[in-house]
Amino acid sequence: MDHSRVPVLEALQEFRRRGDVVFGPPGHKQGRGTDPRVAGILGLDVFRSDVLTLNGLDDRRESQGVLEQAQELMADAVGAEQAFFSTCGSSLSVKTAMLAVAGPGEKLLLSRNAHKSVIAAVIINGVEPVWVHPKFDGERHMAHPPEADDVRDRLREHPDAKGKRGVGVQEDDTLLLQVLADLVVDDLGLGHAPLIVDEAWGAHLPFHSGLPVWGMDAGADLVVTSVHKMGGAIEQSSVFHLQGDRVSPVVLKQREDLLGTTSASCLVYAALDGWRRQMVEQGHDLLDAALHRAERVRARLRELPGLRVMGGEIVDEGLAAEFDPLKIVVDVRGLGISGMQATEWLRANCHVDMGGSDTCRISASITHSDDEQTEKLLVESVRSLVERADTIERRPAVHLPEPRALELEQAVLPRDAFFGPAEQVPAERAVGRIAAETLSPYPPGVPVVAPGEVITAEIVDYLRSGIAHGFLVPDAADSSLDTFRVVARP
Repeated sequence: MDHSRVPVLEALQEFRRRGDVVFGPPGHKQGRGTDPRVAGILGLDVFRSDVLTLNGLDDRRESQGVLEQAQELMADAVGAEQAFFSTCGSSLSVKTAMLAVAGPGEKLLLSRNAHKSVIAAVIINGVEPVWVHPKFDGERHMAHPPEADDVRDRLREHPDAKGKRGVGVQEDDTLLLQVLADLVVDDLGLGHAPLIVDEAWGAHLPFHSGLPVWGMDAGADLVVTSVHKMGGAIEQSSVFHLQGDRVSPVVLKQREDLLGTTSASCLVYAALDGWRRQMVEQGHDLLDAALHRAERVRARLRELPGLRVMGGEIVDEGLAAEFDPLKIVVDVRGLGISGMQATEWLRANCHVDMGGSDTCRISASITHSDDEQTEKLLVESVRSLVERADTIERRPAVHLPEPRALELEQAVLPRDAFFGPAEQVPAERAVGRIAAETLSPYPPGVPVVAPGEVITAEIVDYLRSGIAHGFLVPDAADSSLDTFRVVARP
């Protein structure tokens, strides 16, 4: 295919050349009515390019097939049979993907250390989750991916489960997808069971052999990517990648129509289109430079005292199959502070915003967009953190639970617990009760408690000590966690 073509961008360029006047949405009329104070910050070109596909870039019947052409080019670029753009972010795409393979009352095999969007999908579509628990690393306080034997055991226990979702929770975790694909299809004779992968952080993977295996290459049926995370598209840019016949594209489109917007952003489509062209034409060289840059950063950070920089040792130790070298993950506990404190200090004192943080770590993403200036800034800012760490005020410690304490009993289906009668009870009275809410310290946005699970004393202590330290739990009914929302007793 001709990857020099960018159908959406070309149509947008032609629309602007013609100077069409649109008597429909958006109401700002391509910037004519935009408040100059807003345009002064966002830029008027953003509004000039804000066009509906229907009666804008294309006609009501989409006879030019602008979007279809762009999606065909994307599929060809990454080795998928079909690709579909989504403008609502991968949190919605994940929900759509799950709706496409299992419905109310059916079973779905899921990693328990999944993103909160997975739990939300379980609640929305009423499936019965069959949890596969990760491998907890008590020394690093990290969840590594489930292993093939864990998946095999759960499939044997629940042969009617519809599929397996692989989710990398920490930035360095990558499931050995080919093994899982073989398990689902061959080893257990479950040819009907699709393998769905949330590869939100992996849009760049198809374009360089030095990166972890790409889901399509490993035999996954449906892969969701967020191109805004490690790619060059704007926020909320997501793509479904599809191959094989175990997930119907017709069903996928219908499920997406249930949740997606009817007023999709042309800005997202255009950015996806342009990024695909850039990666096909220049991606290998751009990513090669980024990989070398990441290794230089990792090597320089390893020279600093008090830091523990994560690398290939987690693969050597058998804790993960692969890791993405472009994710710089640094344990800062040796400085006597938490990752959250480190991130706050770097923002306030160096004007550097890290990609993520938790109780133990900070992380930074190196992409094709980085250069010598950003490389130097990152290293020097972390160096300053190390030198000034003793000036950072200590906060109450987070009471990290033992790994097994995170494997909670699922007493009620998540949907029933979430939508059923509930009450708010003081934290000390929540122990032993069934949760009616999702509790996800953010980041990374992985629920510690899902609806329907039995709350334990260890979990209450962990979450409340986290709040005292500075956790944000945005999905809690009571953000202070003085009270918990639980299933009401008769």
